[in-house]
Amino acid sequence: MSNRFTQYILAAMVLGIIMGSAIYNFLPDTRADWASSINLIAMMFLRLIKMIIAPLVFATLVGGIAHMGSGSKLGRIFAKTMGWFISASFVSLLLGLVMVNLLQPGANFPGTLPQAGQSTGLPVSAFSIEKFLTHLIPTSIADAMAQNEILQIVIFAVFFSVAMGSMPERSKPILAMIDDVGHIMLKVTSYVMLFAPLAVWAAITATVAKNGLAVLWKLVVFMGGFYLSLAILWTILVIVGFIVIGPRYSHLLKLVREPLMIAFSTASSEAAYPKTLEALNRFGASSRISSFVLPLGYSFNLDGTMMYCTFAAVFIAQSYHIDMPLGTQLAMLATLMITSKGVAGVPRASLVVIASTLAQFNIPEAGLLMIMGIDTFLDMGRSATNVIGNTLATSVVAKWEGELGPEHELGPGDVVPEDMVPGEVPAMAGHG
Repeated sequence: MSNRFTQYILAAMVLGIIMGSAIYNFLPDTRADWASSINLIAMMFLRLIKMIIAPLVFATLVGGIAHMGSGSKLGRIFAKTMGWFISASFVSLLLGLVMVNLLQPGANFPGTLPQAGQSTGLPVSAFSIEKFLTHLIPTSIADAMAQNEILQIVIFAVFFSVAMGSMPERSKPILAMIDDVGHIMLKVTSYVMLFAPLAVWAAITATVAKNGLAVLWKLVVFMGGFYLSLAILWTILVIVGFIVIGPRYSHLLKLVREPLMIAFSTASSEAAYPKTLEALNRFGASSRISSFVLPLGYSFNLDGTMMYCTFAAVFIAQSYHIDMPLGTQLAMLATLMITSKGVAGVPRASLVVIASTLAQFNIPEAGLLMIMGIDTFLDMGRSATNVIGNTLATSVVAKWEGELGPEHELGPGDVVPEDMVPGEVPAMAGHG
């Protein structure tokens, strides 16, 4: 079933490229209408994903933490998780900085540069602790779930599950209900994912029909350099995976093929969340770990996005022949390290972060106009990289905590079976 599903997605991507190119080349007057109409299918799929994310995150996270045991264990896992996220973010930002200086994609830029005063229309504002904290804590859990604010849901879920742990007898019925909700949501996820190949076809077709493949050649040096950098980052992540987890890490890479292709083709790592969670549980990562680390990773561990921030910012500076000494670039890296953590839930987050950073270093924000036309193609690689980075982070934390158990084999339509960690209560039913 898994192999057939992967083949369906690959076929959908190829078909999307062919049909999108045909629309772009042979229907020039109506290609925008075609792209808009076809993209509705992809948008419906993404809305289905958004529909299940909030209850899925809440149920799996509360169930996982409630079964986790003492508060000290939760604190230890949180410290290890954030330590990994900060280290991975630093490596990603630094790699982007090194590669853009080695490749110099902005030097002698052949195109016409946008005038420095032009506006990108992005909501540019400087980072502040006040903004970050007010976004971090929800004013209403109902609003947070309605807006799919994963980080806010995580905050509430932690408080809720810790409170449940302090009242074990009273919380037994509620925990059983939450376990059942989580089990049901994974079943709903399996139904929603049946539409993934159709959504992949629609997303690719609409993107190519609207922009054409020729647009890529205008910035081929920039795109080529960025994807080369992503390949190096993937190599580093895979090597670290084999070092920490061992030879069985190769099986995790096979399990995440589907979420990787979904993230790449839809340019949305959020669309891959349910399948990523399933892959991790099939790999043997305890649901207590995966349901806690993975949602946090979607806010704090966006490796592909991090690397893009330094790569794109310095590329724009190179294009405008703005000298950036090493000290200035390191200051930019430090700035991005902080500001990038405060935009969870912001649409087109990477572009917003870059625009804010450019303003702080007197680099024309208008430079983003050069790459906004191909941003969807760049976002495909970023989204897939975010998925591989978060699966690695989750499996590594599970390994460190001794909660990386045997792999589970699933049949068509099955949900993940229960897992048992020696000496502890069972994890949430259906999520091991």
